[in-house]
Amino acid sequence: MLETLLKADELGPRLEWVGGLPLWEAHPTYRHQKAVDRIRKGEGACGCIHVANVYVRFPDGSYTRPDIAIFCREPEELDKAIALLPKAMVEVVGRGYEAKDLEIAPRFYLSQGVKDVVVFDPPTLLVLHLRQDRAERLVSPVEIPLLCGCTLTV
Repeated sequence: MLETLLKADELGPRLEWVGGLPLWEAHPTYRHQKAVDRIRKGEGACGCIHVANVYVRFPDGSYTRPDIAIFCREPEELDKAIALLPKAMVEVVGRGYEAKDLEIAPRFYLSQGVKDVVVFDPPTLLVLHLRQDRAERLVSPVEIPLLCGCTLTV
């Protein structure tokens, strides 16, 4: 499966396999990447590892490429999809992909056991912080304490 996803990347679109459903989107825009870089730069010295735009394989066999995945230890996989479950995920809303970033991805991540899901929409400054037991609507800039012990500045 991963080989198919990587071949699709060579043609241009980013392809993910979520709960048996193929999803694709164009590569990110400059505004999108600026937001990802700003969030990653603000990551504190909590000891967590954050990676951007890397395939993650989930327990149900799905593959996604979150904008930012946060782990509490270094993943072992260097040359293939990461199988370690992230503690937190960050998605930056891409223009034209609002449904994927605001509805599909957060539900999927929470269903797979990710503890914190953060979604940021740069044009509106809307920040959604979701956990199994709650959802908060915030406005950027904001600091979000994650269950893993880190604080994320969005």
